Amino acid sequence: MFRISQYMEEIARPTPLGPKRNPPGPVVIWNLIRRCNLTCKHCYSISADKDFPGELTTTEINEVMDDLKRFRVPVLILSGGEPLLRPDIFDIARRAKDLSFYVGLSSNGTLIDENNIRRIAETDFDYVGISLDGIRETHDKFRRMQGAFEKSLHGIRLCRDLDLKIGVRFTMTQDNAHDLPGLLKLVEDEGIDRFYFSHLNYAGRGNKNRKDDAHHQMTRQAMDLLFDTCWEYQSRGLNKEFTTGNNDADGVYFLHWAAKRFPEQAAHVRAKLAQWGGNSSGVNVANIDNLGNVHPDTMWWHHTLGNVRERPFSEIWQDVSDPIMAGLKAKPRKVSGRCGVCAHFDICDGNTRVRAQQLSGDPWAEDPGCYLTDAEIGLK
Repeated sequence: MFRISQYMEEIARPTPLGPKRNPPGPVVIWNLIRRCNLTCKHCYSISADKDFPGELTTTEINEVMDDLKRFRVPVLILSGGEPLLRPDIFDIARRAKDLSFYVGLSSNGTLIDENNIRRIAETDFDYVGISLDGIRETHDKFRRMQGAFEKSLHGIRLCRDLDLKIGVRFTMTQDNAHDLPGLLKLVEDEGIDRFYFSHLNYAGRGNKNRKDDAHHQMTRQAMDLLFDTCWEYQSRGLNKEFTTGNNDADGVYFLHWAAKRFPEQAAHVRAKLAQWGGNSSGVNVANIDNLGNVHPDTMWWHHTLGNVRERPFSEIWQDVSDPIMAGLKAKPRKVSGRCGVCAHFDICDGNTRVRAQQLSGDPWAEDPGCYLTDAEIGLK
């Protein structure tokens, strides 16, 4: 994840570089359930509105949670499918809070209503993230449900009005890029705390629809809009978080953006970006699916490292006998092609390996999602 707001703050109010602080354990995105009331176009878990057999029980989840706590995992993002379809979701979340995890709820928002908003608020989620794929008609088309936008927006407002930290997630393709300005305006008008821009990654239903991935020029225009909007909000004193995910080239593109507008801060920004270090799949980000399979992140469902029913997560995560895991944890990663000779490899660490694997069969090939020019990565 690339935290745009954090680096905008470094431009406005630079801080000393200091030592690099790695988190004590990985952030765990936990798909508690695969069932969902929607069938979204880019779903990485290929969910559907039906029960999937073999999912972890409440007891098993509690046992895994205890292991995660001992392993010093700081953050649990409870996801799906649609996690609100699990009857025990509030029991799970409450226990996670009692164990002092930072707990996020990742929902499509359509099931947040007057019947459960009090329980959501009482659970005291640290963050509620809701996906929007555009404004009304665009969103409804992506979500394959008429009225989905209004239901999700209603859920956002209910959370906001009870002072829950609320965020909007947006995955851009050629079919919804035109709605990005409208969504950014919605974030301001509705008092939403956070905007998360996700590049389309080639996994699950997103892999099947990769022909719709935004052209590189469209991606560059979107990033310019995000950076300009974030800087404008900061200049106006609006406290909003802007982040991006699934394309760590964003950090390098931001460096070029900053160098053009604030050349006196370029060296400082670069040093901070290099300290961040880019992609953290298999290192600081982990995924557990509904069956207990462990993956390097949510986009690696086709590659399983082990199952928490057979071995503790803490053992699976430290095991580098798996070649993918060994390669992801290597410093520096051994990546070929444009990525391997990039002058800013220390910033993005080779970007998203799953895209390279899905298109070439080689997880260490160059990332086809890199939208930077040869000149921008130091190639002649």
